[in-house]
Amino acid sequence: MSALPPITAVDLRRASLCQLLHWLAIGRTQPQSLAEAYQEAIERLNPVLNAYVDQRPGLLQEQADVAERRRRDGVIGRLDGIPVAVEDNFDMAGWPTRAGLPGRNEVALQDAHVVARLRASGAMLLGKTTMDEGALGASTDNPHYGPVHNPFRHGHSAGGSSGGGAAAVAAGLAVAAVGADILGSIRIPASYCGVYALKPTHGEISTRGLVPAARRLDAVGLLARSVDDLTVLLQVLAGYDADDARSRRRRVAFSPPDWEPGKLRTGLLPDLAAVGVQAEIIEVFEAALGKLAPVLCERRQVDFSDWDFARTRRAGLLLMESEMLATFAEDLARPAPQVSARFRKMLDYAAGKHAVDYVVADRVLDAATLKMRRLFAQVDVLVLPTTPQGAFPLNGPEPDSVADLTSFASLAGCPAVSLPMGRLADGLPVGMQLVGARGSDLRLLELAEICAATLDAEPAYPVLG
Repeated sequence: MSALPPITAVDLRRASLCQLLHWLAIGRTQPQSLAEAYQEAIERLNPVLNAYVDQRPGLLQEQADVAERRRRDGVIGRLDGIPVAVEDNFDMAGWPTRAGLPGRNEVALQDAHVVARLRASGAMLLGKTTMDEGALGASTDNPHYGPVHNPFRHGHSAGGSSGGGAAAVAAGLAVAAVGADILGSIRIPASYCGVYALKPTHGEISTRGLVPAARRLDAVGLLARSVDDLTVLLQVLAGYDADDARSRRRRVAFSPPDWEPGKLRTGLLPDLAAVGVQAEIIEVFEAALGKLAPVLCERRQVDFSDWDFARTRRAGLLLMESEMLATFAEDLARPAPQVSARFRKMLDYAAGKHAVDYVVADRVLDAATLKMRRLFAQVDVLVLPTTPQGAFPLNGPEPDSVADLTSFASLAGCPAVSLPMGRLADGLPVGMQLVGARGSDLRLLELAEICAATLDAEPAYPVLG
């Protein structure tokens, strides 16, 4: 029997999390090799992409040494030796949690819940990824730390607010990444960068140790190169946390992944152009639906005439801006400029609103819950584009509508998956979004895997060699 060919550094950086777990299990690679491959790539490519805002080679080497010893001792965790990136709004013990602002230099004393779970699973933490200032944006064009560039087109946005994590995964600078999804800030970068993302049912993954943006909207989001990777990450990170007021003790049980073939009821919006989706996105989306005809089975047009995507997205934004007045009060009060004029202006807008305006915006979340219940009494899954447009130039304005299609799942607390569905005429990737009822995370991931295999639309990783 001929020997297997050696695995190159590019192979390691292109592989999915599940593939790497297999190679580690059979001894075809080692944590040290992974650490070296990813560290070399980060040092070479991060100056171009700006995916990481804080990265420490020595600590990565130490983690790789410990992972090697665990494998020799035979006691390993679920993600042992896997390089994972963490957004800079999660606490990591010994690191500052800047949340995209330069004045927040206090070092965290303990890990956020998800970081602790990653460490316990044996994951190697690569560093902190770049994000929008205060998570208030959808472009990751940070005025203090610079923009994150889309790996497919330098000078174009990677999306936000978790653009650093998506760019890192797409360019082979991380196997997977953890970030915050508030109104779509994991799914939007996934769409622009051609990777996979999951926003779980609200409360399934603890947000303890995450700098809050809007507590009723905050969710831990996952980025990876395959649906199977997302499933593994969800299994590692989900679970009840008694120290998180919004953590779930299975109030909504996970539905088993048991779609009955031929009986899937798929909900589609009747007129995407009417809700602001650009023609080039609609063209790719309809082509993808054509390929998925045997998978999506019974298609039903769902009535969203009572749901104003732009207005409800703005309601969620007001909730964010209002809560950030408290979260970033010290930053706003510092004498030296610690926040940009744009960030201050957005929070000043909330400061000028009345309490009743906040209440009206807050009631949109209840309306979203009711809308969600009615919707998923009629269909099993809602399928729509992840974003109304493709990645836009960083030297131009950020479109107001970027989060219009992702905000519904956030406001309703639903799980949502974004998967690559194809490329635009200019070569940039775009994503399809699957939204399910609360608790349908595993079913949604199962369907996403079938759709992904049918479409086969993910780009080759890493895109920068």
